[in-house]
Amino acid sequence: MRVVVIGGGAAGMIAAITAAKEGNDVTLVEKNSSLGKKIKITGKGRCNLTFDGDIDDFKSNIVKNYKFMYSSFNKFSNKDVVEYFNNLGVKTKVERGGRVFPVSDDANEIVTALKNQLKLYNVNILYNSSLIDLVVENNNIIGVKLKDGKILNCNKCIIAVGGKTYPATGSTGDGYNIAQKYGHKIIDTLPGLVPLKSNDKICKELQGLSLKNIKFKLIEKNGKIIYEEFGEMLFSHFGITGPVVLSASSKLNRIDNLDEKIKNHEIFAIIDLKPALELDVLDKRICRDFEKYSNKEFKNSLNDLLPQKLIPIVISLSKIDENKKVHQIKKEERKKIVEILKSLKICISGLMPIDIAIVTSGGIDVKDINPKTMESKIVKGLYFAGEILDVDAYTGGFNLQIAFSTGVTAGKNN
Repeated sequence: MRVVVIGGGAAGMIAAITAAKEGNDVTLVEKNSSLGKKIKITGKGRCNLTFDGDIDDFKSNIVKNYKFMYSSFNKFSNKDVVEYFNNLGVKTKVERGGRVFPVSDDANEIVTALKNQLKLYNVNILYNSSLIDLVVENNNIIGVKLKDGKILNCNKCIIAVGGKTYPATGSTGDGYNIAQKYGHKIIDTLPGLVPLKSNDKICKELQGLSLKNIKFKLIEKNGKIIYEEFGEMLFSHFGITGPVVLSASSKLNRIDNLDEKIKNHEIFAIIDLKPALELDVLDKRICRDFEKYSNKEFKNSLNDLLPQKLIPIVISLSKIDENKKVHQIKKEERKKIVEILKSLKICISGLMPIDIAIVTSGGIDVKDINPKTMESKIVKGLYFAGEILDVDAYTGGFNLQIAFSTGVTAGKNN
């Protein structure tokens, strides 16, 4: 069987390798002059391959359409991903939060391992080439038409061109247009795993400050919780980012009337800076610090409790005179400090654009795809894998796992 795979990312490469292993004549079409451009920048260049956990962990970290992933995950699970790359000579390690990385901390090692497999199984690679149309006869794939006019005959085509994120890597949303042309429904594409914007001045004042072991909550004005998690975050000149913020964005992007709520200042981030301490325990902790620095000015009493950059912010929000002697601070004022530390509030003014998002939320409606094979229910011989599908997840290696699971499933002979 002749198989053409469009897209040389994680899903495309592993789909091509799988199809070639099955004994097919495989051609991989890549828009760039090299493979795996997006893999090389994932995990800040370290490549968070997958996660260490069980199927329940996978389920709880898929933002949308987990049931669609059930079959393909069972075909090629996170344990299979680790074993696969270990067998290719890539040693892996598990870090905080169950994140799996190559021991080398080098994403290039993953790309090289996949490229070596493509070579081993004689996959023909066409670089600087892209899909412009399908050749379909009686609802059957018989070939693909490339941008240079060349037509490749095939019995099977796997489209794994990614979404709209990081367009410099080649993911420019081309696949959606072709899928739609042949009758597939496209769910609106939005930025997933993207930083959040805020006009609050404290974000600029705290720019560059990283917070670890905080509890992050995204809420609506009426108190409805959109997302909450423990983890890390970072302040930036545009607002906030970091793992918990990115994951929160993938829940925020789909809430009803989001633009209106943003416009009316109804979305807030609440940061608990001391989640391990209950209110009364934190109050006692502050009391001990105040006792230690009782004769000092307020501005010089919080060094044991907070990062230096946060101190002037907390002082400003407390409305306590920074030059006031610590022993003069009243109980009510101290309670206000506790309140600020347990619920630092930031008004969210929007999501950063999709081209800097880590994943695309939305894509080809999975109702049009057979979850057991990744084949289109509309065009026989047409398959889809990876980010182009309407499935996305939180940070932690889950999105690459989706790419690998759907890629392997699409590559198998049915």
